[in-house]
Amino acid sequence: MSIEPTNFLRAVAVGIGATAFMDLWALLLKRGLGVPSADYCLVGRWVGHMPDGRFSHASIGAAAPKRFECALGWITHYIVGIVYAVMLVALVSGVWLARPTLWPALLFGVGTVLVPFLVMQPSFGLGIAASKAPDPSKARLKSLMAHAVFGVGLYACAVALTFVLHVRAE
Repeated sequence: MSIEPTNFLRAVAVGIGATAFMDLWALLLKRGLGVPSADYCLVGRWVGHMPDGRFSHASIGAAAPKRFECALGWITHYIVGIVYAVMLVALVSGVWLARPTLWPALLFGVGTVLVPFLVMQPSFGLGIAASKAPDPSKARLKSLMAHAVFGVGLYACAVALTFVLHVRAE
């Protein structure tokens, strides 16, 4: 699995765009339906504790705040989106960037929900797949929807990039 430098840069752009697409979706849910958004400050708190050797918390909300945790959380959120996009392009090939199709992006996006289910939520003290959250089903559905929207964002941003750059399949 490798990726050409040009495709890497394109994948970075797609990852930024898809992450922003997901954030826009969350904003629409929050403003339109009152659905609370993910708190990326807590992601920053989690990442901020890692250099101290602390990777898991009984409750990330009760963990000691870290300096610049909000900025760190948002930066981490976008870096993860970029990494996911690069992984998708490495898996399906750079030709997908020239002729994007929905299914690989959507399936990959949905598949990325395994990271919060198996890593982040347990590390935040919420258990596997938010099993210890106040409403586990609701938390799972929100995560699944966010990652599906991210997958759609991967596709939409790749399509937009082909128009902007007039990319052609090789």
